[in-house]
Order: sequence, then C-alpha cells, then structure tokens
Amino acid sequence: MGIPSERIDRLFGLAREAVVDDEYDRARTYVRLARRIAERNRCGVPREFERKTCDGCDVYLRPGKTSRVRLGPGRVVVRCRECGETGRYPYD
Repeated sequence: MGIPSERIDRLFGLAREAVVDDEYDRARTYVRLARRIAERNRCGVPREFERKTCDGCDVYLRPGKTSRVRLGPGRVVVRCRECGETGRYPYD
C-alpha cells in the first residue's frame, strides 16, 4: 500500500466523520481531494469509496442521513438526498 492509497483511506474516514457531525461541505472537500489524489497518481479509489460517495455532488453517503437505500430485484438502489443522483449496484 502506497502513500496515495493511505491518504485516500484517511480522507475517506474524515469524510465519514464530517457527515456524522452534519458538516456536508467539509465531507465534500475530503471526497473531492481523495478523488483528485487517485487521478493524479493513477491508483484508483477502492470500491467501498465509490459506492459510499455521490457521483453528482461528492457527498459521503450515509444511509438514512444523506442517502436512501432500497432493495430492488437483484440490485441495491442508493439515492442521494442532497442532489437526487441514483446508483444501482448488483448483488447475489
């Protein structure tokens, strides 16, 4: 694990804490910074990070607080409460 990956993980944790404290703008800043680090170093972001952040407004998605989670036939549907962006992920 390299330095960029460690920094992305740290920023992911900070974004989670910011949402718990109801500071969504600070969480967006952390998510944007983590994505920028991943782009610059060509290392990509972990799958957990991709699925727990909104592609539309870059906020950390916390079920019940910043997102709505529903189960569909063979998929999980996650909708951001801030911007309305929808993500669908398959499950077995």
